[in-house]
Amino acid sequence: MNKVQNFIFVGFKKGLGDANAENLRNKILGDLKLKSESIENILIIDCYLTDGNLSCDELNFIAENVFADKITQNYTINKIFTNNFSKLIWISFKPGVTDNVGKTAKEAIKDAINKDVGDVEVWTSKQYFFTGNLSKEDAVQISKYLSNELIQDSKIFENAQNAQIDLSRIKAPKVMLKGKFKVEEINLNVGDEELKNISKERVLALNLGEMKAIRDYFKKQNRNPTDVEIECIAQTWSEHCKHKIFNAEILYKEFDKEKNVKVELVESLFKTFIFKVTGEIRKKNAKRNKSLISVFSDNAGIVKFNENFNVAIKIETHNAPSALDPYGGALTGILGVNRDIMGVGLGAKPIANTDVFCFANPFYAEKLPAKILHPKRIFEGVVKGIEDGGNKSGIPTVNGAIVFDDRFLGKPLIFCGTTGIMPSVIKNKQTHKQTHKQTHKRTHIKEICSGDYAVMVGGRVGKDGIHGATFSSEELHEGSPATAVQIGDPITQKKMLDFLIDARDNLLYNAITDNGAGGLSSSIGELAEISNGCEIELAQVPLKYAGLQAWEILVSESQERMSVVLSIENLQKFLDMAKKYDVEATVVGKFTDDKKFVAFYEGEVVADIDIEFLHKGVPRMKLKAEWNAINTINYLNKEHNEKYAEKDIKVENLKEILKKILSRLNIASKEGIIRRYDHEVQGGSIVKPIMGKNRDGLSDGAVIRPLLDSREGVVIACGICPKFSDIDTYWMAANAVDEAVRNIICCGGKFEDISLVDNFCWPSPLRDKFKAAQLVRACKGLYDACLAYTAPLISGKDSMSIDYTGKDKNGNVIKISGVPTLLITAISKIDDIEKSMTAEFKNPCDLIYIIGLTYDELGGSEFYEQYGFTGKNVPKVNFEISEKIYEKSSKAINENLIESYHDCSDGGLGVALAECAFSGDVGIEINLANVPKDKNLSDEKILFSESASRFIVSIKAKNKEKFENLMNNAMINFGNIGFVRKDKQFIIKSKQKGKIKEIINIDIDELRNAWKNPLR
Repeated sequence: MNKVQNFIFVGFKKGLGDANAENLRNKILGDLKLKSESIENILIIDCYLTDGNLSCDELNFIAENVFADKITQNYTINKIFTNNFSKLIWISFKPGVTDNVGKTAKEAIKDAINKDVGDVEVWTSKQYFFTGNLSKEDAVQISKYLSNELIQDSKIFENAQNAQIDLSRIKAPKVMLKGKFKVEEINLNVGDEELKNISKERVLALNLGEMKAIRDYFKKQNRNPTDVEIECIAQTWSEHCKHKIFNAEILYKEFDKEKNVKVELVESLFKTFIFKVTGEIRKKNAKRNKSLISVFSDNAGIVKFNENFNVAIKIETHNAPSALDPYGGALTGILGVNRDIMGVGLGAKPIANTDVFCFANPFYAEKLPAKILHPKRIFEGVVKGIEDGGNKSGIPTVNGAIVFDDRFLGKPLIFCGTTGIMPSVIKNKQTHKQTHKQTHKRTHIKEICSGDYAVMVGGRVGKDGIHGATFSSEELHEGSPATAVQIGDPITQKKMLDFLIDARDNLLYNAITDNGAGGLSSSIGELAEISNGCEIELAQVPLKYAGLQAWEILVSESQERMSVVLSIENLQKFLDMAKKYDVEATVVGKFTDDKKFVAFYEGEVVADIDIEFLHKGVPRMKLKAEWNAINTINYLNKEHNEKYAEKDIKVENLKEILKKILSRLNIASKEGIIRRYDHEVQGGSIVKPIMGKNRDGLSDGAVIRPLLDSREGVVIACGICPKFSDIDTYWMAANAVDEAVRNIICCGGKFEDISLVDNFCWPSPLRDKFKAAQLVRACKGLYDACLAYTAPLISGKDSMSIDYTGKDKNGNVIKISGVPTLLITAISKIDDIEKSMTAEFKNPCDLIYIIGLTYDELGGSEFYEQYGFTGKNVPKVNFEISEKIYEKSSKAINENLIESYHDCSDGGLGVALAECAFSGDVGIEINLANVPKDKNLSDEKILFSESASRFIVSIKAKNKEKFENLMNNAMINFGNIGFVRKDKQFIIKSKQKGKIKEIINIDIDELRNAWKNPLR
């Protein structure tokens, strides 16, 4: 029987308002600057295209009971919903793009009609019916606004004399791949230029030296590589997977102001600074060594939570995909890092997500370079992607940050993080370790031995995500491949994760890892390092559609997939359990010990590579780096050195400038975004991303209760301050660590239990000595800060190509490089969640203190930026003093001496005081004369300097003596600067010419509105 195509259209009944349509109308008019009369009304219709053998009765039943809400919606079948329109814009997915609603709709149909619908397929799309005086040119502009040409098709229909649209001409977006299946031989016996062309044309992202290494390897094999082999090697050697820059040999030269030069050979940034500092902490601190379960050896870092459970954490970046498709990029980013947590050890259950973004100004008004999406569109798409990824997976989004800087116009930074919990032992088997059974007597996890099955679990393989690993290793450009774009499916992944947790608890598999960058090539290739070999039968891999080439099957990054290792005795049990959860599981190969990575297609060898060469054969990079203390500012801004001068700015109206700084995008409330994320799911939220008396204030971090039968909590926070990179990346890195640690303390986390995750995002240092030097200095700052705070690094990631090359409005070639950025994510423990801290002032008459010294450090501050300056006095961290402050802060919290804790960060003391006041809905009275400082400072510098390691705390008067004795005995600088008022007046006083005078007197509601309005 031939399959029949049918359309079901669903929309609101006449007379019922559609808030989404009205909101869209307002956004289109505002963002595209159209006249209001051009769009009188918008009608949004959900379209379902079914392809299969469904009877008329079944179609009507499905439309009425599955797709439409009987109370508020009507439907039509094979007939356009309305003829009352001037323009219709119809947007659908391109063939091969994941349609999550369509997949769910097929399952819903099966459940509704209670029969196997077999080969019935469902595709979804949306129609936008416009009434009003809308021109064709405006319709084209709106079509581009509503769709993304990389993943969607858009059609515009005009209602000429109420003509009916011929639906028979609208075809289902089926994938129809042309061409024969073939495995190509790639001739590498060519000149240097041709080798570089092969790399470029195939999107291998390999340099000439690497291409020569591959050529020489296969020359010894007396043959050319197949396309499967060269794609596999390119994925494995990609910067994204192999971290070649962090493992490069770097000749570092540092010139001081007297032109003396210090030369240092850095053998490897990773080994010299990141891995080394954790090793040194383990050596000098037995308690920390015992708490570190797994670091830098698996998909995530693992630390001890208590005697029975461990906690895992991982932060990933998904920058390049999010630049092309913000929604899909962010969605796959958060779902991918969820899988990292499920793929660490035997698997951890995700319990919390985090998200940190770096965007250009969402109100950017200049003409955009070619192929760059508007920052507002990227902003909204990314937020929606994180929202759907977390909410639909049942994982709370608990912490994050957003940084705005127009240098992120070329490539936004999208950091996605997940924390998970895992039992330390299951049935007397440890869950975190990995080994090869045949070489160890003890039973460890991930166990792989020759003959074990390789099983792929979850989604099917398509063209989506091909070259994701290699593409993300390059700078973004106008020709970046659309196949690198993916859209994740949180529903499919949720079923898979639930299934795998059950299988884990029954010890049905021996090892697990996720199919992320590089797909099966990466997952099975990396697991094969443990067993020392593998064989994959690519013809066995379940496909979304026919026609994929062998190399595409191997490296595709189609989502919702994991690879597990099974012994023969557990295979059938595993497959039966997968069926119970409605999860697809397929044997795709086996592991061997013959030191070979071998891939077959229908029994024929299409790849045969030595494991040693595949994983260790990449030539080591050699880079040069030069740091000149004199010329740094000149390098950064050759034409505007005045911007980096230290300006003594006098402000006539401090009240108004405080409001303006509170309204700056990097400080303003992100409540409108946070409210979209579910942070209560799983029931463990203690300190939430929005706190305060009226639940509209700020939060420094998150406290979650992963085990609901325990009072123990996990504390998560972050630090990020790329603005300081403009002056010195050493202090940028040190401040990022310091901010993350401060935020942990502010939530009540234990200072001695802090562990850190580092995520570097950098403009390419390959041919730029200064950017390479910035990277070296950042690693030095990171090393020194971690060692000082005994805070080990347990996991990390780097993205070394946050650049865009394209053309400006005049056709000139331009390059936009992002700001060197280091995100530090901190995790710690709190023994009793009742001792969690929040930032808001709580009680009238409580005493207000500042802890820590304020310095003349406006360099990189929000205050200077408000006036168009950067300055050069970057905040510097005194590690010895800071460590004492954090130790005693933890002690004060543990002894119940503190009512509120908040750090001084962006905007300095003035902003911190305002945030604590309006979050608590109380007024305060402050005397700046009592603020401890290293020298006489102006009111502007006291209020807005962003010196590190400072806190604003409030205490009850009865605890004054105990608190002050604790600080004095540790010789910590602190000051009693004021008190909490009974009204809502925010009053700041200063000593001027021997007299105390008010310099700010304002109602906190006015400050709160300034803070909340910019991103509402």
